[in-house]
Amino acid sequence: MPQELTYLKESPSQTAGPYVHIGLAPGAAGFDIYKQELGWDIAGPNAKGERIRVEGVVIDGMGSPIKDVLLEAWQANADGVYAHPEHPGAVEEGFRGWGRVITDFETGEWGFDTVKPGAVMGRHGRLMAPHINLWIVARGINIGLNTRLYFSDEDAANAADPVIGLIEWERRRKTLIATRGERDGKTVYRFEIRIQGEDETVFFDV
Repeated sequence: MPQELTYLKESPSQTAGPYVHIGLAPGAAGFDIYKQELGWDIAGPNAKGERIRVEGVVIDGMGSPIKDVLLEAWQANADGVYAHPEHPGAVEEGFRGWGRVITDFETGEWGFDTVKPGAVMGRHGRLMAPHINLWIVARGINIGLNTRLYFSDEDAANAADPVIGLIEWERRRKTLIATRGERDGKTVYRFEIRIQGEDETVFFDV
């Protein structure tokens, strides 16, 4: 007589919750643990190039800002070189090119200061347009989302970028472009990240 099979219920999924702020950005969550936070200024005082401010908001499928998001950003320096322990001295002293910020709990706004990155050599000797890599986690997202921020004043470089070129529709390409502006004499790039819905940001499987 065949043995009767027993099926177990699927356990509920777990998404990133408020703990990400305490564990990954404790200073912003009110915990004075680290001597130096990992975000806000990811270039350091010695980095050459144009100083810029990057800011934006993460928007859900209903069009509302998500207010408990953590973002990691990493980029090359103005010469298109990434900081790497195997290549000491390749970038300016103090240049990390990497940082971690969270959104404002009231407004959902996020932002950091840096220098505008240079073009980076990609695979097969093809030059990639200046860009900043972003990784996003938040409550309701099961896995981190990877995307890129390109610059609106780099039309020629963007048009030749091999990654942007993989995106078939022009409307979808535009979701990766940050808009250049100015505030109080400082260059500010605005970048809205839409998790889903109309004009959803392009995310990459990396």
